[in-house]
Amino acid sequence: MMTALLIGREPGMELGYRYVTEGSYDAVVIGSLSLSELLRFREERVLAALAEGKPVYLYTPGLPEAPKNRALSGSLTAAQRELKNWGVLFTDGGRKKLITAEEARILRSSGRQPAPGAMLTPLAKEIMEGTR
Repeated sequence: MMTALLIGREPGMELGYRYVTEGSYDAVVIGSLSLSELLRFREERVLAALAEGKPVYLYTPGLPEAPKNRALSGSLTAAQRELKNWGVLFTDGGRKKLITAEEARILRSSGRQPAPGAMLTPLAKEIMEGTR
């Protein structure tokens, strides 16, 4: 099983990774963020992983509830948009199956395709397209 650096709480759903808090890792999973963390997100380990081309996932049920304050809600939406622009992949962990490179190799070798709505890591996508 591939390893993921865990930021915040562990997601409530299985995402297909064994979590570590230090050492080497294949991906990053952000399991939770507080309001202030989301608004001023600059986690060095996440930025380093993005710079290295490692997949970074944000578990959306771990995001704070939308506030009733419209201005604050707009700022949170803008912060989420910025993370997406950086390449952070949003997942709910349950409704969309996350396909890792390892799973993509198995699917491809058996001639199968991922289930509709599945989310593929960047490497898994390359494997399924036959470019890796």
